[in-house]
Amino acid sequence: MSVLLSDVVSGSAVGLRGRLWQLSAAELRAVAVSVSAEVLRLEAVRVAVVDELSMRPDDQVIASRGVGCWLAANTMLQVRDGKKIAALGAALRPFPAVAARFDGGDCSFDHAVLIVAFCESPPKGMSDEALPKCIDLLLAAASGVEATTTKVRNVIATLERVFESDDIPPAEDVDLNELRIASTLNGRVVVRGDFDALTGEMLLSALSNLTMPTPAPDGTPDSRSAAKRTADGFTELIRRYLDCAKTGTDGGQRPHVNVHINARDLAEHRDCAATPTDGGATVSDLDVGHMPWLGPLSVSQTRLLGCDCFLSTVLLDDHGAPLDAKPGKRLVSAEQRVALIARDKGCAFPGCTCVPAWTDAHHIRHWANGGPTVMSNLVLLCRSHHRLMHRKAGFVGKWVIRIGVDNKPWFIPPPSIDPGQHPRPANTTFKT
Repeated sequence: MSVLLSDVVSGSAVGLRGRLWQLSAAELRAVAVSVSAEVLRLEAVRVAVVDELSMRPDDQVIASRGVGCWLAANTMLQVRDGKKIAALGAALRPFPAVAARFDGGDCSFDHAVLIVAFCESPPKGMSDEALPKCIDLLLAAASGVEATTTKVRNVIATLERVFESDDIPPAEDVDLNELRIASTLNGRVVVRGDFDALTGEMLLSALSNLTMPTPAPDGTPDSRSAAKRTADGFTELIRRYLDCAKTGTDGGQRPHVNVHINARDLAEHRDCAATPTDGGATVSDLDVGHMPWLGPLSVSQTRLLGCDCFLSTVLLDDHGAPLDAKPGKRLVSAEQRVALIARDKGCAFPGCTCVPAWTDAHHIRHWANGGPTVMSNLVLLCRSHHRLMHRKAGFVGKWVIRIGVDNKPWFIPPPSIDPGQHPRPANTTFKT
């Protein structure tokens, strides 16, 4: 770097704008990269110094009610920012690997905050032995110029689904879903919703083509904002629904969501994050499903969707590149679904009144584990009871379904409901 460039990086910005014209575009790019690296270095220095001061506070720090408030009072920082700096310094102490990467300038402040937050509150199903490899995965996502907050958050979301527990992840808890529609004083309508990841995936998939920028006939770029395009697409989605007056047919393609997962992962959930590998840690090694819009989906939720879906098989090489693709096929054929409706007449779970159109064909023994798609291995369940059979807090693996000698499904309740675990017949009597 020339003397001029060094002066630009290390000097003051006062009067700098009037001298930058002397630099070429390549030199300006080099300065921008160097200054950014210097900012990361100084930020790490500040965190380390503030953390040391927090452990050896003097009268000034004590009088300021903590080192974060003292820092804000003596700089142009806001109090919340001073406290964040102090909090990160304290949080890095138990995690030297994260601290080393941050101190070396290869991990930004915000990414370090996300990583230590995960380390301090790991998923309930994660063992202590798995934490080092999880940290390696997070640091790999947070390091280098290609690191983004979205990438780090995606790894965190993936790890939370890898280590499943009886508690449903908030992103998949449909009981938290809310949609509020209210009219305003000027006659408009306000819509506010909070949905699980799968519902969000369906919504984004449905809106995708309807919200793309559309140039004018003369080639003029679309002047609408992203929010306006989304509103127009949502309006068009509703209009098409009402015009077609179709909600789907029994035996149609379901779900209308793309979920990608390795066959071995779908067949058997591995504690892969706790299992050492020969190569480096990568997110692609983790056994979860993946949705194109909203990212990772737990194996339990993926298996639930896989019971009654349109299956496409893609053969990949060791590097994940496609070698061959087989034509898609439905796991449960239209003819089988008609037969299931004739047998179960809706959700077969005892006490359920759900009609056939709102049911899934559930594999009693999952097809990925060798369960055949035949009548003796299928039963109709509504989405709520289907989810219960795959995973529901307090009910994981406790309800058992058997096909009886009458060729109809029988349900064996857990001991917490019936200590004797007496088989209960399918709920079909009132539907005949």
